[in-house]
Amino acid sequence: MKASKNTKLRHAAILSHLKQSGRATVDELAEIFATTPQTIRKDLNFLSEDGRVMRFHGGASLLAGTEYTQFEVRQAIARDEKEAIGKAVAGLVPSHTAVIINSGTTTAAAARNFINHAGLKIVTDSVSVANDIRRFPGVEVMVPGGIVRPSDGAILGEAAVDFIRQFRADIAVIGAAAVAQDGALLDYDLREASVARAIIENARHVILAVDSSKFDGMAPVCIGHLSQVHTMVTDQRCPAALKALCQSHGVGLVEA
Repeated sequence: MKASKNTKLRHAAILSHLKQSGRATVDELAEIFATTPQTIRKDLNFLSEDGRVMRFHGGASLLAGTEYTQFEVRQAIARDEKEAIGKAVAGLVPSHTAVIINSGTTTAAAARNFINHAGLKIVTDSVSVANDIRRFPGVEVMVPGGIVRPSDGAILGEAAVDFIRQFRADIAVIGAAAVAQDGALLDYDLREASVARAIIENARHVILAVDSSKFDGMAPVCIGHLSQVHTMVTDQRCPAALKALCQSHGVGLVEA
């Protein structure tokens, strides 16, 4: 059934609101648009099925789609949660270790909190992350060769994968576009997924840094599974189903 003109206008307005705020609850949107929560749920379900928003329990967040939006827009999504997660991740990484960090706004938040660490050797597939931390006194940064994605500075391609495979890191800090109900870790870009898989395979301890809105989301490419993760760091809105999933796979859970 085709959506009415008013419904289409409301869908456009919801997307506009999410582009500004990053995420919103059903109740917030119902109040903003002077309609019922049931109507908003239908709107969000439609937009989710259309690949334009990511649903989470009680609301939705902006979804970049099959092509990543600008890094600055993604940073604005769940900004406070990402900063808290970043600090918690940095607290789990001791000085004098080798770390691999993959491209992402939450992993970038973690990297920025390494400013007081000493003796870190960091490999990252992100020129943005490398630029953020290159002047940190206790950090040595290495980046692979490859194709740089214009939207966010992620380094892609087989050269990047081959470079990462040369290392055996103490810790990997990875993100994901979504965590499926079965524990699959998902992303949008097949080339970036190959890099992420190499990072997971070449680290002794894997830390997954994701905000809770990523749970039960959708993205087309699988980069791994929660069972390959040793510690997950998320925010205090972590749903019970995700907590249970971590417990069933023996994954340590930190709620920042």
